[in-house]
Amino acid sequence: MTKQLRMLAIAGILSLSIIIVPAQPNSGAQDHWVATWAASEQMAVTAEDRPVLRPNVKMPDFRHMKGVQGPPAIPIITNNQTVRMIVHASIPGQKIRIELSNAFGKGIVSIGEAHVAVRTTGSSIDSNSDRQLTFSGNKSVDIRPGQVIVSDPVDIDLKSISDLAVSLYVAKAEGTPTNHTPGLHTAYVSTGDTSASATMPHPTTNSSYVWLRSVDVVAPAGSFAISCLGDSITDGFRTTVDANMAWPTLLAKRFSERQQGPRIAVLNAGISGNQVLRDGAGVSALARFDRDVASEPGVRWVVLLEGINDINLHGQIAGPGALTADDLIAGYKQLIARAHMDQLKIMGATLTPEEGVWLAGPVGEATRQTVNAWIRNSGEFDAVVDFDAVERDPAHPKRMRPEFDSGDHIHPNDIGNQAMADAFVLSRFER
Repeated sequence: MTKQLRMLAIAGILSLSIIIVPAQPNSGAQDHWVATWAASEQMAVTAEDRPVLRPNVKMPDFRHMKGVQGPPAIPIITNNQTVRMIVHASIPGQKIRIELSNAFGKGIVSIGEAHVAVRTTGSSIDSNSDRQLTFSGNKSVDIRPGQVIVSDPVDIDLKSISDLAVSLYVAKAEGTPTNHTPGLHTAYVSTGDTSASATMPHPTTNSSYVWLRSVDVVAPAGSFAISCLGDSITDGFRTTVDANMAWPTLLAKRFSERQQGPRIAVLNAGISGNQVLRDGAGVSALARFDRDVASEPGVRWVVLLEGINDINLHGQIAGPGALTADDLIAGYKQLIARAHMDQLKIMGATLTPEEGVWLAGPVGEATRQTVNAWIRNSGEFDAVVDFDAVERDPAHPKRMRPEFDSGDHIHPNDIGNQAMADAFVLSRFER
């Protein structure tokens, strides 16, 4: 072989070596991420957007009804403001990240700076735990309409069943923010960039989450999340604000108190007023399943408690176009199929009693009973939790137990939510 041929052969071997040498794995790609907290996002419902029950009859504005808790005001974050939101972690982690979403926005949201820290009390944080977040290495980020942006991971000692403060300095935003309301935790808004402040100066307050979709942690292998897909009863409407008394949060506490077993996060994917089949307060459960449930990291189970709003808004009268039990069951079957397509297991929850609610009536009650019988007996769900049996008054089964009634005859109080959380057999989720 000539010298020239030998050189060509060596070059070919080196080229082949370059092609077949595998890339070194990114250590971050090996991390097992699980959402420890999440909120399902929506746009604020204005008076003009309220759903119509039947021609010329709109849902009442609960904000003006004496003794009834209504939705808090949605903050209009515009320019040069910082919002500090409090999230209640379900499982611990030493490395975390946040996800921000502009799912329903019509313009760019410019985040100038973002911080996370362990919350102590009120708007105050443990300054030693404060961490500045970056997004692809940059401390600022523009979130365009429809986008989800994930922060770079940071090291922080986040305990289970503890509070994390997420502070966003909003340099510029237009219109009503993509939000979740009611958030059931006080949020604090101050002028200027106060994202690193130990305590928010001169804040205004509300109870909404804006642009914040989830907080994720690196968790041990085998850890996973349960996503609770529901309406206001899951969302925790009429439970005590800042007390962490919604049943998904109380279920997370039960898991955290176990002495053995995998770490299991519980995510609240409830939206007050939400329906299975139709948009209204947030898009329907069918429309938001992929975004709010399947795309959250680490989800392995879904608990479904939805349908009472479908019945009350569209199924309390008979006739053409009225919702039937078959309609709602068909929606459940779609959600079951969607869960199984994503290799998720799904637990069906029976619909709780509501006699005494101004919308309730015999037609809707018959539908609720038929639907509950199907949930219990069809075998379509991977498991069932019988919230109806837990919440109903033994002496008057169409009504909620008086000690569980928050006062509006449909939303359980703190004690009622605890009873719902206690209804779960925890080991079922490990099958």
